[in-house]
Amino acid sequence: MTPVFFKSLLERAIKTFGQALLAAMGMGVTNVLSVSWQAALLTAGTAALISVLTSIGSAPWGDPATPSLVASLPPTSET
Repeated sequence: MTPVFFKSLLERAIKTFGQALLAAMGMGVTNVLSVSWQAALLTAGTAALISVLTSIGSAPWGDPATPSLVASLPPTSET
């Protein structure tokens, strides 16, 4: 696992945290003041932790420089 791997892992975890937090808040369905912030933050934190663990678990497969299960393809030149 390289520094690039951990940078990508952190990016994925932060994105997952934000997405889960928005989902837990109800995306405007509920009043922001009535949201259970403790439950929303716990849900988002759990989702981020799962993202980190799955990224680490993916390390043996795919591109070793990224936390992806899919091997990256070489860049193509478009003519």
